[in-house]
Amino acid sequence: MVLGNLLLFIVGIFSYASGAFVGINLGTDVSNMPSAPDVVSILKANLITHLRLYDADAHMLKALADSGIEVMVGVTNEEVLGIGESPSKAAAWINQNVAAYLPSTNITAIAVGSEVLTSIPNLVPVLVPAMNYLHKALVASNLNFRVKISTPQAMDIIPRPFPPSTATFNSSWSATVYQILQFLENTDSYYMLNAYPYFGYTSGNGIFPLDYALFRSLPSVNQIVDPNTLSHYDSMFDALVDATYYSIEALNMSGISIVVTETGWPWLGGANEPDATAENAETFNSNLIRRVLNDSGPPSQPKVPINTYIYELFNEDKRPGPVSEKNWGLFFTNGSAVYTFSLSTSNQITGNNSDFCVAKPSADPGKLQAGLDWACGQGGANCDAIQEGKPCYLPSTYQNHASYAYNDYYQKKRSVGATCDFDGTAATTTVDPSTFIYYFPVISLIYLVSLSAFLQMTLN
Repeated sequence: MVLGNLLLFIVGIFSYASGAFVGINLGTDVSNMPSAPDVVSILKANLITHLRLYDADAHMLKALADSGIEVMVGVTNEEVLGIGESPSKAAAWINQNVAAYLPSTNITAIAVGSEVLTSIPNLVPVLVPAMNYLHKALVASNLNFRVKISTPQAMDIIPRPFPPSTATFNSSWSATVYQILQFLENTDSYYMLNAYPYFGYTSGNGIFPLDYALFRSLPSVNQIVDPNTLSHYDSMFDALVDATYYSIEALNMSGISIVVTETGWPWLGGANEPDATAENAETFNSNLIRRVLNDSGPPSQPKVPINTYIYELFNEDKRPGPVSEKNWGLFFTNGSAVYTFSLSTSNQITGNNSDFCVAKPSADPGKLQAGLDWACGQGGANCDAIQEGKPCYLPSTYQNHASYAYNDYYQKKRSVGATCDFDGTAATTTVDPSTFIYYFPVISLIYLVSLSAFLQMTLN
């Protein structure tokens, strides 16, 4: 673990020296949800520096203490009404869910509701009052310079986002949006935007190519250009953010930056969701990280970085709706990555920091044989290389052969939930076993695993 963390620290996945960041959302409609300390361990192991909670869960806020992770807490939609009608309830909410945890838990923002304008229209009259009451409570606690307040909104309130330069907020919501923008300007806060190129692409009826949604470069003949400004848009993500900037400008407001509070791509879908694949999700999130961490903004605001939160940490398998709705997570609940994704500043690939599955040196030989037989049979591992006379046959030990089969199975199937356990005979390691097998064939994997364990214990 320490060796993997050191590598991640050097390269940097979710943070960058220039200041732009990529954070992550934590949804909780999850079967077998890990404990709060385990969630924090997964965050820290992957150097995730910014976390958005959809509520203010006490267990999570306690577990995040002294982690250094910047936390955005959420006022749930169910709480908005009471807070919007009562300054005393707003003060109590701040005292209970923010002031009680600062400064050890690094709470830096409050998201009031989630897509209130489009999801719960009856709350609209109390949304801005709720934000104001919460802000006054922060002022009373002398926390207003530390904690910002805003409210995440969907792209749906901008009916025609392309071309970006002509985009405007839906007139039905413009009065409320103007009040929100006034609040953000007065409190030096930022606009929270939920922007999903996946939905823009799948609902576009072929208007935009898939490559455009995935941040892939387009041929010059197919480049997306705003006909009014002649600005080139290399990705739908940039165009959606810019459409929001232009919509803000259309209300004669300026100087308010945008933080994307949700974006992502599902890695699994139903028969009618052909573009929800692990390959597309990996491509989108790899390119998203690289895009955000280059520290630039969209064409209309090139010097304003687009800080972004990926949706989401775990697959929320309990959510209703289509198959894709349940499969947005970057990680399974055991901490293993759903798929690999590119580092922002190099061509290396990473997932979780334990990337290889090998047999434990102390494992029972009978269990190893059973695990080996299963992996090479029902598990679908390609075990040709460990047959007699083949390159990986030697050293001919249970540990060596099982490690080869286990790892081949794990690498092929972990994107669909495979784990590295094999009845307790296997464990993950950050050291690539093939480095030792093919360059130093006399060194067995027993020695490799023992050496890895020794280094980890020593460095810990």
